[in-house]
Amino acid sequence: MSSEAHHSPSPPRKMHDDDGHGKPHKPMLHRYGPSHHHPGRLVLFVLLLLLLLAGVTALVVYLVYRPSRPRFSVASAAIYSLSNATTVAPVAAISSAMQFTLLIRNPNDRSSISYERLATYATYRGQAITPPAPLPPLFQERDSEVSVSPLLGGLPVPVSGDVAAALATDQAYGVVALRLVVLGRLRFKSGSFHSGWHSMYVRCDVLAGLKTGVAGQVPLLGTPVCDVDI
Repeated sequence: MSSEAHHSPSPPRKMHDDDGHGKPHKPMLHRYGPSHHHPGRLVLFVLLLLLLLAGVTALVVYLVYRPSRPRFSVASAAIYSLSNATTVAPVAAISSAMQFTLLIRNPNDRSSISYERLATYATYRGQAITPPAPLPPLFQERDSEVSVSPLLGGLPVPVSGDVAAALATDQAYGVVALRLVVLGRLRFKSGSFHSGWHSMYVRCDVLAGLKTGVAGQVPLLGTPVCDVDI
């Protein structure tokens, strides 16, 4: 019977975290947080944050006080004269004197409207037949309506021969299609908020009934339509 040598397993080695001299290493501490070596980054971050807040504030104010454009309508028209003027051939011209009553409505219940640099004139078949007539500056309260009655006309205005011939035909028929144009600029005010100035272009198409030898108030056929561009 042979004897077998029994060897007990060696105890596990202890792993020492030392520096070779038996002294344990101290754990390294890592600091996390804003770097004190780049103060410019913090300033830039603050500026960007302020710009973002200003943009959000402006957007909220715009959405709350967003104004609607004014509404224009023609209430009445008077034509005192409208005819081809005698000029040196081959230049044609139209002589006219007319007056329109124009209603301007501010539909906003939170914003007033200021108008300036206003001028108006009349066109026929795409060509001006009156010189521009200036209008005084206007201030319109919230949810209100004002009226203006510009008198248009004066010296003959040169037009093409086709336009002059078309006017004679329409007058014989008794109906003339005119367009009243209003130019200017406006801005809105809501409390302490003031908008910038916006250019305004208004076009009102008017179908006027004419009678030979009759001057003054004329009937408006249909409902005049006004388009407002801002």
